[in-house]
Order: sequence, then C-alpha cells, then structure tokens
Amino acid sequence: MIVIIGSGIEGLACARRLANAGHASIVLDKGRGIGGRVATRLVGDLQFDHGAQYVNAHGVGFAAVLHGLGGTVSAWQDGTGRTHSVGVPGMSAIPKALGVGLDIQKNAQVARLVQGGDGWMLHLNTGTMRAARVVVTVPAPQLAGLLGADQPLVAALSPVRLAPCLTLMAAVTAPAPFITRQDADDSLAWIAQDSAKPGRPQGQDTLWVAQAGEAFSVAHLENTPEEITALMLPLLCDRLGVTPDAVTHAAAHRWRYARVKQALGQPFLRSPDATLYLGGDWCIGPRIEAAWTSGTAIADDILARG
Repeated sequence: MIVIIGSGIEGLACARRLANAGHASIVLDKGRGIGGRVATRLVGDLQFDHGAQYVNAHGVGFAAVLHGLGGTVSAWQDGTGRTHSVGVPGMSAIPKALGVGLDIQKNAQVARLVQGGDGWMLHLNTGTMRAARVVVTVPAPQLAGLLGADQPLVAALSPVRLAPCLTLMAAVTAPAPFITRQDADDSLAWIAQDSAKPGRPQGQDTLWVAQAGEAFSVAHLENTPEEITALMLPLLCDRLGVTPDAVTHAAAHRWRYARVKQALGQPFLRSPDATLYLGGDWCIGPRIEAAWTSGTAIADDILARG
C-alpha cells in the first residue's frame, strides 16, 4: 500500500498520477479540508482566497492539468496588465477537482513514522497504519519531528528555508481604489481585491486579502489572530484610503510555512530502498506548479520502479 501524507497540491498530484496509472493510494491529511495553502475561507456569505492568490503554468504538463479542469479555472486580470489563473468559485476549487475519486482521509494526523522490516508504521491520532511506501509532502521544517532528527534524509534538508506569511481578510463598504497592489518593501506586501476575481459571490462589500511581507510576518508570527488583525487592519485601511468604520468584517490567518526562500534544488528526496519519498514546493520553488512538479515526479519514480 502507498500512503501519501499531506493533501496539498504535491500530495494530490502524486495520488492523481498514480491513480491514472492504475495504482491506488491513501492520502492522509490532518486538516478538515484539502489543498494546503490553495485555500478559500468561507465566512457566512463572504469568501476569501486567504492562501495562494492565483496559479500560473510555465510548463506544458501543468498547463494541460489546468486546462483539463475546465470551468474550475478561469483567467483573472490583476489590474497591472498581467493575467493569472484562479479557481472558481474560489482557489480551493482547484484541489477539490484534483482530488475527485481519490481516497483522501481528513482529520488524520500522523505523529510519527517508524520503519520496520516490512515497510513503515504510521502512528496517527486515530491509531496505526502500515504502508509499503510512504510519500511525505509536509513542509520541510516538520520532517524532523515526523521522521526523527537522525533519519538520513533529514540532514539533506538543511539548505531549505521557508518564511511565514500573515494574511488579513477584510470586507469593506467603500469604493475600491485598485484591484491589486504589490510592494515587497511594504508591511502589506500584497493587497488584492478578492471579490474582483471571476465567479466570486457579489455583495455590497468589497472583499480584500492582504498578505504581510516577510519582516512583518516574522516579527508578529506568534501573535494571536486577533492581535494580528488589530495590527494589519489599520495598515489596510490606510492603503485603501478608508476609515475603520467602513470595515464590516476582519480576520487574520497565520501561514507558518508559506514562502519558499531557498529551495532544495531537486524535485524530491528518496530513501535508498525507495520506500520513503519527501517532496513539496520547497524542493523546487515558490509556485503551485513547483508543488505539482514535485508530486508528479515522485509518482513517476514509483511507477518506474514497478
């Protein structure tokens, strides 16, 4: 049995490629949803793409995947002359479409992986599970806790560096001054009019997503969501030119491992006996396509080995 830990894009890509070749796998995820940072937050009638803002394809393989999702993906012009692809009705539609027909078990947190003579023993919050092969797609900094610091592959992760990102979601009753605003030197490095994306529910409020820069995110990473909201909301109001009384909803989310600052430089890591694979966007770079490339490469390696 092949078990894939993590239902982000890399885990889903691996499972989908295996399934297309007739090989079943089980995908485990500790959360209530799938997709990792390709996510959409629903709050009553409001929704926010509070993780990845869009997706672009640079290679023909990933472009074919997005094209195959049909109406789940649509073009979005960000107001700067650039066009991106986004999920419809939210970014979370992309992983949901990739996961159709796969065996995905949610709320299944793996605490520890132990290798035995006949494969791997997975210690979960709900019990144990055995697997002949395990593919782990969690963020690189979490792998030592899962596998043990003495696991040989863990030492190879030392070059990898990930950075956090704090995100603010806000509904504002005021005219929108722009569609997107990007300034790497600003405390709010990215601001997007989320409700301007295609297929989004339309109400009287304009919905905004603001993502903090690295320095701001590192400085306030351990603050509570309420404290983060209190810090970021005045900055957003200033950038939008509105007063706080125009805000009808505001909430924050903390992404601890959001940005790949230094990648591994190869699509995945594999144990000598090919029973353990490690992969993710942190292998290649800070794009959704990088996650898909890593997961697909792992699946191809498994298939090549029979």
